[in-house]
Amino acid sequence: MVFSSITFLSIFLPVVFLLHWMLPGIRLKNALLIVASLVFYAYGEPVYVLLMLASALMNYGFGLAVSRPRLRKPALALAVALNIGLLVVFKYAGFLAELINAAGIVQVPVPQIALPIGISFFTFQALSYVIDVWRGSVKAQKNAAKVLLYISFFPQLIAGPIVKYHDIEREIGRRQVTAEGAAHGMRRFIAGLSKKVLIANVMALAADTIFAADAGKINILTAWIAALSYLLQIYFDFSGYSDMALGLGEMFGFHFRENFLYPYAAGSVREFWRRWHVSLSGWFREYLYFPLGGNRKGRPRTVLNKFIVFFCTGLWHGANVTFLVWGLYHGFFLMLEEYLPGKNGPGTRGAKAKRLLGHIYTFLVVTVGFVVFRADTIAQGMFFIREMFAGFHFEAPAVSLAVQQLTPLYLTVLAAAAVAAMPVKRLLERRKCYEPLAWAGSLAGLALCILNLSGSTYNPFIYFRF
Repeated sequence: MVFSSITFLSIFLPVVFLLHWMLPGIRLKNALLIVASLVFYAYGEPVYVLLMLASALMNYGFGLAVSRPRLRKPALALAVALNIGLLVVFKYAGFLAELINAAGIVQVPVPQIALPIGISFFTFQALSYVIDVWRGSVKAQKNAAKVLLYISFFPQLIAGPIVKYHDIEREIGRRQVTAEGAAHGMRRFIAGLSKKVLIANVMALAADTIFAADAGKINILTAWIAALSYLLQIYFDFSGYSDMALGLGEMFGFHFRENFLYPYAAGSVREFWRRWHVSLSGWFREYLYFPLGGNRKGRPRTVLNKFIVFFCTGLWHGANVTFLVWGLYHGFFLMLEEYLPGKNGPGTRGAKAKRLLGHIYTFLVVTVGFVVFRADTIAQGMFFIREMFAGFHFEAPAVSLAVQQLTPLYLTVLAAAAVAAMPVKRLLERRKCYEPLAWAGSLAGLALCILNLSGSTYNPFIYFRF
C-alpha cells in the first residue's frame, strides 16, 4: 500500500511542500519532486518502482527515436507494442490464461503476478507522450529528468487523472508557486479528501455489506440501497482523488485539467461520458477513436468505433468479465443514442419534459451499469438488477439488513452526497459570503477527516487497482 493517510498529511506532504517552496531554481524543485515521487511510489511498491522507472526511461528513448525520420514508424510500432505488452503481462496474463483453460482445448498455468499500483495510468501517460512526439504535437524532450517527472509525479501517479505531456510541458520547465495558488490548491485537496473520507467511505460500508450478504437477504430495498451507495461511493471516491491530485498539483505550480464535470447531472449517456473520467474518455477519443476513423466514415462505422472504444474502456479497468460487460453495455446505449437522438426544440414544454426523462433514463442506465461494475460476477450483477426491479418480497432478514444500513449517519451523508453530486457549487460561488464559508468548511472538513482517519482502518481508493 502507499503511505498511510496520516503519514502523508502530517509528514510527507508538509515536508515536500515546504522544501519545494524554499528551494531556488526550477532544477532543484524538479529534482525534489522526482525524489519525492519515487519515495512515495516505492513505499507501497518497492520492487515495481523499478518498473515505473524503466517505463519512463524507455518512453523517453522512444520519444527521441520517433522524432527521427528514419526511425519514426518502427519506433512508434515498438513503443506501442512494448507499452501494451507491459499492461498485458502485469494486468491481463492471469485473465487470459483462465480464458484459455476455460475453453478446454489446452491447460496452461495461471501466473500469479501482483498488479503494480497505477500501471494503467502511467503507461497511458507515457504512450501519449510518444504518440504526440510522433504526430509533431510536441517536441521530443531531450532531458530525461523532465520526462521522468511527467510520468512519476506523485499527486496523479497512481489514480490519475491521465495528464498529457503538452498540458504541463511548459510548467515542468517554468512555473511559479504563489501563496494564493497554494492556498487554493490546499482547499481543493481538502475538498477531495473530504469526499473520500466523509462520503465515499460511509457509502462503501453499506455497499460492501449488502454485496457480501447472502442472496436471501437481497430484495428491492437492499438492492437499491447497495446500488445507490455504490453509485455515490465510486463518484466521490474517484472524483475525490482527482480533486486531491488537482489541488496538490496547484500547490506545486501545476495545473491539470478537470477530470469530473458533475456526471450525474447528465441528460444522456453521451453527455455522461463527456463529464465522467474526462481524462480517460479523452485519451481513448484522441488515441483510439479518431485513428479508427471517428464519425467520419458513416454512422455504421461510427457505431462500430464506439463499441471498440468502450470494449477497451471496460478492459482498461481490469481483467474481469464484469468490466468488459460494463464497457459494452455503455457502448450499446451510445449506439442507441446515435440512432435515436430524440432532440427537440429548446424552450418548449416538450423539450423540458424530454430533458427530465433524459435525466431519469441516464440515471437508471448509469446506476444499473455500476451494479455490474461492482459485482464479483456477472451472475451476481444480474441477480441484483433483477431484485432492484422485481424484488417485491419482504422477508425479515432482508428488511432487517436494509434497516441496519439506514443509520442517521448514513442518511445524513446520503442527503449531503445527493446535493454535492449536482452543480450546486456554481450557484454558491456567486454569493459574496462564499469564500469565508468555503474556508471555514475546508478547515472543518480537514479536522473531521483527521479524526476519522486516526480511528479507522486503511480504506484505499477504488482506482488504485487500475
